[in-house]
Amino acid sequence: MFKAFLNSLKIKELRSKILFTAGIIVLVRLAANIPCPGVDPIALKDYFNQFHQSSGGSGLVDMFDLFTGGALQHFAVATLGIMPYISASIIIQLLTPVLPSLEKMMREGDAGRQKINQYTRYLTVLICLVQGAVAATAMIDPTKINLPKPTASLVVDSGPFFLVMTVIIMTCGTMILVWLGEQITERGIGNGVSLIITIGIIARLPNALQQLIELARSGGGVTGMHFTSIHLLILFAVFGLVTAATILLTQGQRRVPIQMVHKGYGNIKAQTGTTYMPLKVNFAGVMPIIFASAILQVIEVVIRYFPFTRDWASVLQFGGTGYSIVYGIMIILFSFFWVSNQFNPMQISDNLKKEGAFIPGIRPGQPTADFLDTTMTKVTLAGSIMLLFLALFPTMLYSNFRLPFMVSSFFGGTSLLIIVGVVLDTLSQLESQLTMRNYEGFLKHGKIRSRRA
Repeated sequence: MFKAFLNSLKIKELRSKILFTAGIIVLVRLAANIPCPGVDPIALKDYFNQFHQSSGGSGLVDMFDLFTGGALQHFAVATLGIMPYISASIIIQLLTPVLPSLEKMMREGDAGRQKINQYTRYLTVLICLVQGAVAATAMIDPTKINLPKPTASLVVDSGPFFLVMTVIIMTCGTMILVWLGEQITERGIGNGVSLIITIGIIARLPNALQQLIELARSGGGVTGMHFTSIHLLILFAVFGLVTAATILLTQGQRRVPIQMVHKGYGNIKAQTGTTYMPLKVNFAGVMPIIFASAILQVIEVVIRYFPFTRDWASVLQFGGTGYSIVYGIMIILFSFFWVSNQFNPMQISDNLKKEGAFIPGIRPGQPTADFLDTTMTKVTLAGSIMLLFLALFPTMLYSNFRLPFMVSSFFGGTSLLIIVGVVLDTLSQLESQLTMRNYEGFLKHGKIRSRRA
């Protein structure tokens, strides 16, 4: 593997792409550490320390801070991160099968996709304006969004000028990140937007390791026993097993055999060949976890505002039994929802029929669509159950073993799924570039499959 990395630097074109990607990553990290004007960084740091001591470091704030790479703790120009663009992309993707106009644009090829990308950017700006206003309001008075009251003012001037200026700066910061991500995709290595999210998550890894080491030194954390170096080694072993399970879930697929028929001409007989249609075990990826987490956090915030529903807030509190049950059910439901919106067995059946291909033992047309629908349902059920365990494992470590939220978040869930998926995609692109130039890839046998394979 190390030889493959060295070979990557020997190729001039590939070396330029790697260095270009590294330069963009440096700019992204700078944007996550430059605070917005008008913010008192000392008071903000003290407030976050107060917040972590009172809440244990969990919930929407720390989850958002994780995906922005710590930008929220600095209230940086990139505080909103790339997530507004991700949210806009998901909304457009879900609306495409529903709205005929968007579906028509998608079928128009590159011109239609460019229009859809433009609409996605417009929606990103709108989401940034809303989220930026909420973030600026929270800085002026955190109690308005049900956060603890700070001991000192977090902003120098809490007038309307700060609100307008902050919203504009954060919106521009997100759009710059979107542009930088597109530059990585076009001129660098990997998917730029996904890579920016991954770098933000990995940037919190040193902090998580520091908390874990401090936990081992202090002897706290594990319920009913003294946390020792042995427990630390066990956690590292568990992390390796969870990572391996995440790789298996990301790479797992059900191969459906496809018989290809090439029609002959004249005296030439028809030729047949066998290929496979891969049905991803985790077809929805990390989207069910993102949807379920976002909806539960919104519900928790909303019900706290109404006196007659505040008692329900404790039921849906992060780490509780009620939270885990509702969270698990929503993950399974969203897994099937995503597959039903993105996987069209009838369209696949029609395409196979047009290309002269068929599934052995299954008649073309509706029987093929029914077979694909049944097979995908079984595969999705198995994948969603495994996704459920990976999503709930960090919650179990946090609630039952008293591990800090920042530490437990790397033992599965959204963070590990994103990291594994993006790393595999990036390595897949590097390996394809190396094999094209007759260099040895990262694996001596087989090959790394991207999530899109």
